[in-house]
Amino acid sequence: MEKRDKTGRRRPTAFFLACVFLLVSPLVRRSMENFQDLLPVMGEKLGSQGLMEELCSGFRLLMDQQRGVITPESLRRNAGEALGMKGMTEEEAVEMVREGDLDGDGALSQMEFCVLMVRLSPEVMQRSWSLLAQGLENLGH
Repeated sequence: MEKRDKTGRRRPTAFFLACVFLLVSPLVRRSMENFQDLLPVMGEKLGSQGLMEELCSGFRLLMDQQRGVITPESLRRNAGEALGMKGMTEEEAVEMVREGDLDGDGALSQMEFCVLMVRLSPEVMQRSWSLLAQGLENLGH
């Protein structure tokens, strides 16, 4: 049965929250010697549609409800409440948002968040480069 929060919104799974915690935080990743990339595992378990639904749930969990985007302030507040990342500094939150802010507005749209999650996955990016290399190689033959 699908879990819902007190407002009726679908609650992300604990597995997903662990992935968001590791993927969203380059600061955390840099300090980990044995970083485990969980996004490919999620993709295999959930399928592409399920993975996108979970990423969107994670976005909604972290976003500013009035603006509909993830701001450094909403990231600090909501990551602290949902992920136990209390004590995240304003500087850290700004850096995390900046990492995925493609349009330079100081916030993450849902699309920017999903792109960031995929881009920060070393295994997914390696697969993408491999597919690109194969495609280019096939063009040459």
